[in-house]
Amino acid sequence: MSTLFDPITVGAITAANRMFMAPLTRCRSTADHVPTPIMGEYYAQRAGAGLIISEATGISQQGLGTPFAPGIWNDAQTEAWKPVVEKAHQAGGKIICQLWHMGRIVHPDFLGGDKPISSSATTAPGSVRTYQGKRDYVEARPLAIDEIPALLDDYQHAAENAKKAGFDGVQLHSANGYLIDQFIRSGTNFRTDEYGGSIENRIRLLGEVTERLVEVWGKDRVSVRLSPNGDSQGADDATPIETFTAAAKLLDSIGIAFLELREPPAHGTYGNTDVPPVSPNIRPVFKGPLVLNSDYFYDNATEALAENRADAISFGRTFMTNPDLPERFRTGAELNSIDFTPSWYSQGAEGYVDYPTMDAEKSVA
Repeated sequence: MSTLFDPITVGAITAANRMFMAPLTRCRSTADHVPTPIMGEYYAQRAGAGLIISEATGISQQGLGTPFAPGIWNDAQTEAWKPVVEKAHQAGGKIICQLWHMGRIVHPDFLGGDKPISSSATTAPGSVRTYQGKRDYVEARPLAIDEIPALLDDYQHAAENAKKAGFDGVQLHSANGYLIDQFIRSGTNFRTDEYGGSIENRIRLLGEVTERLVEVWGKDRVSVRLSPNGDSQGADDATPIETFTAAAKLLDSIGIAFLELREPPAHGTYGNTDVPPVSPNIRPVFKGPLVLNSDYFYDNATEALAENRADAISFGRTFMTNPDLPERFRTGAELNSIDFTPSWYSQGAEGYVDYPTMDAEKSVA
């Protein structure tokens, strides 16, 4: 029976434990999406994770619509990532870069007034923060067939830059209602070409992008994140078990290093869905390591491993507020408060690198 403290090999990476750090948007880059030195301190503090999955990182200006989020499409961004990654490595950590295209979630304010792209002409619900203030989402334009090669090139270029920056691998962000998810789900994909209609067609882009990342990194350093159950930023699917089981089979055939699933439980702390988890259906068809995420703490994470529902667990907000989370779990120590604060997404040290470790708390005492 595996425990959270056992090592695990995911592809070419050997993780010292099964407590991964989930990807977490923190908004500490510059307005031009260039990483800043404080990000190195942040990741180094959390190097005790078996594996750090970086915050979502834009593959292109077209694909990034979050103020102060990092990118990795140009030389300045790539060079600025190098000392951040090195800090994590110096602290003993391993870190992979999550590659992100937001699709219809990007507001025209980030695009010089141009429309965002998506699988189809749809509009995300609600509004978004831009550098010009709060804005309602706008209708996206469908990505044309002849534009797909350039999109694939953008993903490949970002993967190459991640290698230059010194990351240990990459993860494709295919979850949470962003571009790849918009293609996968029947509720946002109304195309009638080879990228729409059937499940096989809707997961085609997922497979093509993953293959491009494998060309750069090899299959043993590429992972994928999916969010198979429930509505996510207005993206939903009529047959999630069939759709995401097919997606998992496709990824299994490619042979990726691991698959991460974000599945908020019904009436969970940070999410609320009454849709049953799809992971029990994915577990038999994806033969590689499976990582589960969302609303996990020590007890239910330990149970998930003991019951063989997962091979590792990725922790999000618990790692945000507890930089030494594995040691706290090991000793049964109390966790720092995980209550939301606006400083989580500000541009300073507060709510970012000022959460105390147990050693710091003892020193103060």
